[in-house]
Amino acid sequence: MKKMQKFILFLAFLIPIGMFAQTKVTGVVTEKSTGTPLLGVNVVIKGTTTGTTTDFDGKYQISANDGQIIVFTYVGYKNQEIAYTGQATIDVALEEDASTLDEVVVVGYGSAVKKDVTGAVESVTSEDFNGGAIVSPEQLIAGKTAGVQVTPPSGAPGSGSAIKIRGGVSSLSASSAPLIVVDGVPLDQGSAGLNYINANDIESFTVLKDASAASIYGSRATGGVILITTKTGKSGQLNVNVNHFTSVGSNVNEVDVLSSTQFRDLVMANGNANQIDDLGNASTNWQDEIYRGSLTHDTNVTVSGGFDNSSYRASVGFVTQEGTLRTSEVDRWTGSLKFIQRLLNDDLRIEANVLGAILDDQFGNQGAIGAAVSFDPTQTVFDPNSPFNGYTENVNNDGTINTIAVRNPVGLIEQNDSTAETKRSTGSLKIDYTLPFFRDLKLTVKGGYDYNEVDGRFVIPDGAASNEVTDGLFGTNNTLNRTQLLDVFAFYKKDIESINTTIDVTAGHSFQNFYRSNRFLNVDGLDQVNSNVFKTENALESYFGRANISIADKYLITLNLRNDISSRLNPDDRSDIFGGVSLGWNIMGEKFMENSKVFSQLKLRAGYGETGQQEFGQDYGYIPRYTTGDGRVQYQFGYNPDGSPRFVTTIRPEEYDENLRWERSKTINLGLDFGFLNDRITGSVEVYERKVEDLINFISVPAGTNLSNMLFTNVGNLENRGLEVNLNTLIVDTEKFSWNTNFNVSFFDNEITKLFLTDDPTTPGSPTGGIAGGVGNTIQINSVGFEANSFYVFKQIYDANGAPIEGAYVDINGDGVVDIDDRYRYKSPNADAVLGFNSNMQYGNFDFSFTMRASLGNFAYNNVASNTGNIQSLFGANSINNVNASILDTGFQNQQLFSDYYVQDASFLKLDNLTIGYTFQEAFKNTRLRVYATGQNLFVITDYDGLDPEIDGGIDNNFYPRSRNILMGINLNL
Repeated sequence: MKKMQKFILFLAFLIPIGMFAQTKVTGVVTEKSTGTPLLGVNVVIKGTTTGTTTDFDGKYQISANDGQIIVFTYVGYKNQEIAYTGQATIDVALEEDASTLDEVVVVGYGSAVKKDVTGAVESVTSEDFNGGAIVSPEQLIAGKTAGVQVTPPSGAPGSGSAIKIRGGVSSLSASSAPLIVVDGVPLDQGSAGLNYINANDIESFTVLKDASAASIYGSRATGGVILITTKTGKSGQLNVNVNHFTSVGSNVNEVDVLSSTQFRDLVMANGNANQIDDLGNASTNWQDEIYRGSLTHDTNVTVSGGFDNSSYRASVGFVTQEGTLRTSEVDRWTGSLKFIQRLLNDDLRIEANVLGAILDDQFGNQGAIGAAVSFDPTQTVFDPNSPFNGYTENVNNDGTINTIAVRNPVGLIEQNDSTAETKRSTGSLKIDYTLPFFRDLKLTVKGGYDYNEVDGRFVIPDGAASNEVTDGLFGTNNTLNRTQLLDVFAFYKKDIESINTTIDVTAGHSFQNFYRSNRFLNVDGLDQVNSNVFKTENALESYFGRANISIADKYLITLNLRNDISSRLNPDDRSDIFGGVSLGWNIMGEKFMENSKVFSQLKLRAGYGETGQQEFGQDYGYIPRYTTGDGRVQYQFGYNPDGSPRFVTTIRPEEYDENLRWERSKTINLGLDFGFLNDRITGSVEVYERKVEDLINFISVPAGTNLSNMLFTNVGNLENRGLEVNLNTLIVDTEKFSWNTNFNVSFFDNEITKLFLTDDPTTPGSPTGGIAGGVGNTIQINSVGFEANSFYVFKQIYDANGAPIEGAYVDINGDGVVDIDDRYRYKSPNADAVLGFNSNMQYGNFDFSFTMRASLGNFAYNNVASNTGNIQSLFGANSINNVNASILDTGFQNQQLFSDYYVQDASFLKLDNLTIGYTFQEAFKNTRLRVYATGQNLFVITDYDGLDPEIDGGIDNNFYPRSRNILMGINLNL
């Protein structure tokens, strides 16, 4: 307490106290267009620390000397300056300045006026967000800006989206995901996604796409950076907002398999007597049995307001979302609180911010998705004589379960009780202090945290066919990710009028600690127990700085520098410096552009930056460690009470690389921002090249030299190139009707330039992309001179009718033999171009908007068809199984897993969102009501034969289908 008292006295000592006689001035500040009094307007004597704010009635009182200038400022309005010449009353009407609001963008550790930004930075605000049944916030910006791809979640309720910036190919083995920063707190990249944030709480997304902008985040920024800013309350009267929608969902498509009639005919034509005898008399569509229509209810209540020197915003939300897979559901409670207090004539600003959620997940057994594709459609769901809790199952001749056959899909769902409770929260406490005796300097201290804990359990009952061998199974798991952050930094801004230059400098120190743990326990019906505990902790210490220099508002320079020190890496390589420089030329500031009737904006930008990536492998991969083995390396130690052998898990040494260091990228970016016809048309063009060095990859080493025959080390290089175009148009802007659009397109290209320590022409590359069918098979490869994750296949030969010939492939190398050396690299899952189109119309009280996305040049491997579209699969696992309908076109007897026939063009055009609404401006007294209807995932145009062409990673193997949603909602402002 004494320390606190001393601190307050110290602050008081710093406050200058006016000692001269002054005259009191009073007045009222109103909003010009409506005459409404404004609360919280800053009223300051220019060049001094004397100031006040308006009260609820817009009134103020301040003391001034003759000749002084009184400045009136309010966020979102144009400043006014009035000279005091003895007036007793000065009333002011402030004019709204929407352009000023639009120009301010958030950047790392601060904000900047958009016209002064020199890097590749894009911001999407709440006014432009996608609508619909959005549970995970990243879906808000899908299709909204060039260079950012948001792959929608699967149909699993509450699932997050995959985010890629500039193609998302920045690494081969490490994470290519962007760093997410929420209200200044970098999230743990090893933690869960963003579904703990209520989408209604978000004000904006700012994307730092190039290294010159992102390098302020150093070793975590190679995949780009996304800054999320949550909403803030405004000083003024209490505002209450209620938002609710109800959504109905259904699957758009299903996997194309044989009908029961087609299946029966195929078995009778190709099967033996026993296999034909196994046919049933039913006609069961197993996909219909495991899927359902889904309902989502989402309700949010927000309260905001403030007083003279403070503001607050609090929200609470509840959503219950069903999945289309039976039994899958998530209930989520969210809450947020942001409080801002300004003290000492606004010199001291305290901001406290908390976001949190509790999620209760009921998981549907996704193993049923693949089972529904393969289970015999001539069988019934239930068999009254079945010993497996009444479900029809594949059994041996003696009535025991066929352990290698497909299980009953409905039984898999109904006899698997898998749940989890997730507690997730992020928050921060930020203190800003502007020195009254040195007003160009502001000091900031921020403490933050990210907490994520998941408690899960599952029960498979005795009698369930999926665990017949173990007489049931019970398990629990607990995962904890905890991050703590402390930032201390300073801002210095100075206008040097003599040379018409503004300098804005930021410098600081950051420390972030990461703790992760995992515990699991499995117990089966035979009382066999399997448990494990895993814990790890690491830290990142950083020093950072940024300088923005604006000369005559025309010539712009930005410098970023960061020194990261990571405990995850070896002592010799754990400290490194990252940074960037970017230049801008605001051409509109030149005299020769003063009278331009065409251009309203024109700025040329160029930047270079270096960033890193440390999200790879496990912590401390540079030192030898021991780890627990798996079930294949257990050792018998005594006997169980029933006399069966007891096996214990062994401990084994891990491979390590004492020189392991972070991946490093170098990016050049050129950009042009433009505006025509008084900004009726605006946009930007970006061209970039990124080179990633020291890529992490697994390489072969002599067995026994490093406790393994593989080594995870820095060996590779990768290059990315791209072009991005954003085009915004304000087509119509009248009092009654307005219409604006956004079109964005991004072109991508990537190439691996180095992969191993030494070039080896006999090694085609590094296999990747595991597939179903056989053991250990892969369908993709990383090779020097080719795109990352290229498909590695045989070139199929076709007959005169265009049908593929089984086992007939082109002899690529011409040696007269078709073997593994004739596989070639064919296409990749990476898109050549991604497009987005957004349209927003308003006519009177009606509004209409839609968002479309397209992806061109991306290919997908249809593993569902390659694995099951053949006679071999029809009679596999000592049972009869349904097969993919592609067999009707190919007639394949055996799996042709490596044929390029199954690598298909997955380009698509999707209508993501379509919304129509109507606003009642005075539904009740001082109440605004909007009602709206939205359709999501309304249609897709594609040539792809599988379930959905949008497949992250490019391998289609029985994933949870995305649903089409139709919703009705209301938004009420009180």
